[in-house]
Amino acid sequence: MHKMSRLCAGLMLAGVLAACIGPPDDSRAEDVQLQLMGTWLRDYEENGIRVRRVLVLAQDGHFSEMTKATQYDVIVARHDHAGEWHFDGTNLKRRYTLIDGNQPSAPMFPYVAFELRFESRNEFIGTDNVRQRQVRYQRVADGTLP
Repeated sequence: MHKMSRLCAGLMLAGVLAACIGPPDDSRAEDVQLQLMGTWLRDYEENGIRVRRVLVLAQDGHFSEMTKATQYDVIVARHDHAGEWHFDGTNLKRRYTLIDGNQPSAPMFPYVAFELRFESRNEFIGTDNVRQRQVRYQRVADGTLP
């Protein structure tokens, strides 16, 4: 009987200690959300066109995204978008509220979600599981333009 009491007490103590030591479930999401705030660059080439996207994730939950596409050093497209963002613990989610200054309308789907994986503190890979593609962003200085 004495051994059983000590075993029960030991298990209860272990449970209490585990509860005190472990961080709250949302602490990782909050840390990543703080880490995401700032200015990020996605620079890539597709079908002979160089694309530079600058994504600014603000502390207030809003974002801006500026894009410039060039071919042979000639600008072929420029876009400015804005909206709201958050990190849900796995995905960076963005809802576009302005597409080149206009509210999105059908058939435009104004949402993007990337499952995140950090390569370093200043670089992440986002996987778009809907469109089946990966994107890479690098942190850049505030004020960077595409």
